[in-house]
Amino acid sequence: MTLSLTREDTALALEPPDDEPGGRRAALAARLRTLARRPGFLLASLFLLFVLVSAFVPQLFSGYDPYATAPKDRLLPPSLTHPFGTDDIGRDLWSRMLTGSGLTIRATLVALLIAVVVGLVLGVVSGFFMGLTDSVIMRFADVLLAVPGLLLALAIVTALGFGTIPVAVAVGVGIVPGFARTTRAEVLRVRTLPYVEAARTGGASWLRILVRHVLPNSWGPVAVLAVLDTGVAIIAIASLSFLGFGAAPPAAEWGSLIAGGRNFMITAPWVSLLPGLFVAATVLALNHVSKTLQEPAR
Repeated sequence: MTLSLTREDTALALEPPDDEPGGRRAALAARLRTLARRPGFLLASLFLLFVLVSAFVPQLFSGYDPYATAPKDRLLPPSLTHPFGTDDIGRDLWSRMLTGSGLTIRATLVALLIAVVVGLVLGVVSGFFMGLTDSVIMRFADVLLAVPGLLLALAIVTALGFGTIPVAVAVGVGIVPGFARTTRAEVLRVRTLPYVEAARTGGASWLRILVRHVLPNSWGPVAVLAVLDTGVAIIAIASLSFLGFGAAPPAAEWGSLIAGGRNFMITAPWVSLLPGLFVAATVLALNHVSKTLQEPAR
């Protein structure tokens, strides 16, 4: 009895099995073990987990109504009762900060979803098919990259109207080019590897090659970029909210909370300073996680 192997089978054989040494699952497990021994990474991850949980269930961490006013308690300094103090009409800033996490994080997730999906599609099409398609898509990305991100977001949100969703869409469109270029670079690298060439020679369809070979081996740098660009999106969304393009009052967003204390920087600096430090800590934690995720792959 003879045993015949197609070239597609050969292509699959050239890829390391997921569960064997050198496979994707084994590499992922080894990376997780390495990351678990880094206290800075764990601390940043726990802080980000707190931010994420507080964005969806803020009542777990505060018993105050974020919209309840108390004029007699206006501009109280930080204390055990009010960890972030109170604003100019007596609202608890800690509660408003946690409530604002919900709007800001949801807007960030929408922006990232738009950027990842659109950027992934453009990058895969550009890097996989090349030629005229690649030139057109990359020139379009170059045009978007030539415009400062915040200026592009301002133009888009002005056209769409004010609010959390228009701000998220504007920021998402602004960071699409980065995902498109990163995905294209990875696709160009992966499409020349031996198992992809073997699959093409063996007559595998373009769709099968793309789904089975190219995409699973291209997602790593894109995932790291998504973590890094989460901080970029948060800053952009907070900036637009600071300028008044976000949700209308009395809704709390990180940018609007910082803007609300501009008139009290001398008498009550905590109104702007503490929310600003919270945003900065979130972005720094995201940057640390992103850079740490890159290190084991080097």
